[in-house]
Order: sequence, then structure tokens, then C-alpha cells
Amino acid sequence: MTCKDFLKELTDYLDDSLDQPTRVELEEHLQWCHNCYVICNTTKKTIEIYRDSTLYELPDDLRSRLRSAIMTKCRAKKPSTSGA
Repeated sequence: MTCKDFLKELTDYLDDSLDQPTRVELEEHLQWCHNCYVICNTTKKTIEIYRDSTLYELPDDLRSRLRSAIMTKCRAKKPSTSGA
């Protein structure tokens, strides 16, 4: 198994939706490939953090000011029209 093959299967591996032979092959790859181990471990941790996060409602006033500031910033950016 190559790293490219591993990355193609990473989502299914993390979702635990692989057949047993493929899972075993991926786990063997993880035992010797440090780069794929780091990618897999980091992805798992990111998913855990995301799942455990709590959403906080912004007060209406703050949400309105934030949206206005973002829209002002977006409008200020105009495409470059240099004719050089």
C-alpha cells in the first residue's frame, strides 16, 4: 500500500466503513509510515474537537456589526485593472 492509496481510504477508515482486509492493510501501513500516522492522528483529533465544540450564539447587535464589517471589507476589494 502506498501513501496515496492510504489517503484515498482515510475517510472510510475513520468512519469505520472498510472491509476487514482493507482495514488491516491500512493499519499495517500506519505502523511503519510516520507521515500517514501523523495525518490520520491529526485528522482524528480535529474531528473529535469539532464534534465536542459548543456553538455560541452571538448577540444580534454583534452579529449585525460583524456582518456589516465583513461586507464593507469585501466591497472594498476590487479586481485589479492594471493595463501594464
